[in-house]
Amino acid sequence: MGFLKLLARIMGRVSTFRSYQFVLLLAATLAVVAFYYFGSERHSFSSTTKRIKQTQASSNRNDADLTVDTMISHLTESEEQGGEDQEVEQEGEVLGTRRGDVKPSSQHYHALMMFTKVDRSRSLQEKFRVAMLSLVKHGHFLEGEMLVLHFVSDQASQELGQRMLQEFLQDATFKYEISFHDVVELTHKLYPIVEAMQKHFSAGSGAYYSDSIFFLSVAMHLIMPESLTYIVQLDLDLKYRTNIRNLFQEFDKFPPGAVIGIAREMQPVYRHTFWQYRKENPNTRVGEPPPEGLPGFNSGVMLLDLSAMRESSLYNQLLKPNNVAKLADQYRFKGHLGDQDFFSMIGMEHPELFYSLACGWNRQLCTWWRDHGYGDVFQLYYRCDGPVYIYHGNCNSPIPDD
Repeated sequence: MGFLKLLARIMGRVSTFRSYQFVLLLAATLAVVAFYYFGSERHSFSSTTKRIKQTQASSNRNDADLTVDTMISHLTESEEQGGEDQEVEQEGEVLGTRRGDVKPSSQHYHALMMFTKVDRSRSLQEKFRVAMLSLVKHGHFLEGEMLVLHFVSDQASQELGQRMLQEFLQDATFKYEISFHDVVELTHKLYPIVEAMQKHFSAGSGAYYSDSIFFLSVAMHLIMPESLTYIVQLDLDLKYRTNIRNLFQEFDKFPPGAVIGIAREMQPVYRHTFWQYRKENPNTRVGEPPPEGLPGFNSGVMLLDLSAMRESSLYNQLLKPNNVAKLADQYRFKGHLGDQDFFSMIGMEHPELFYSLACGWNRQLCTWWRDHGYGDVFQLYYRCDGPVYIYHGNCNSPIPDD
């Protein structure tokens, strides 16, 4: 009742206004409503970035779509430019927008990085800064081509990554899309596929649910859309010294039957891990240094031919729990490096599944094993002739300045 009395009193006062006063009051009210309605837009990363790039007289960017076919082996420059920016839906959460309007026939290059717990680590943040700034510095793509960057992340790291990437990518001269993918969702998809292998290649005494994400590359062909045919997976602790586009050209060099491109391990890690098998088989090539030996692989830079992985009956047979257990028992293998261990083990038995990247594409800098029992043979593994395209500061090794 008190509210009705108050309303009646207000209406009584309004009724005493002259007509022109009422009109002025109504106009002021509409102005306030218009200000709040039209002036308050949601400030997302995309909209903020768009304003920044417009201010810098650069063209806009549009959202990433995981389902776009990359068609890596057939590069063209036939891309029409023009049209308005148009946001599209995607699998994973949108981070950015691309520069210019790219037609569906454009060439996409997909790269993925693990980006978890970065918010808790200044060291990871610094490594990410070095990686992204060097990638932007040397990155160059042709007209009609686009780099699509995927980050597997937790929520807190994603929020930090959004802010960091605004700074790191502002000088990029190439078109790009960026997408964040929830680590919990991907782990849920991976766990049924890789659970059985985790006890052989994970740290600790059991197969922990959270360890599944360290096997993403092993089963990525099973959880990503079939329209995604090629992807490069990269560690954060890298420094690029050449155009990342050139790395994708290595897909064209895969021999028949190869499904993954990967560089050899540049320390005697697997000489040590396979010690029992080597003791029982003194003439084996397993764990021996290059060029004749099988030193195992390093997963810091990997080229995944997802189409070939899906089509390879051999590779998919090796994912089955009984076959994983059989090989692990055969080679007396117990590791803790996730996908790297799995690839190294099956590479001892089936090297034909792998295309060996030149060491310069993953020039590992860690020297831990030199000082832990293998100084006499260390240089046989560590040596890398030829140009360095990507430095890998594994085990927190400092990366040389340019």
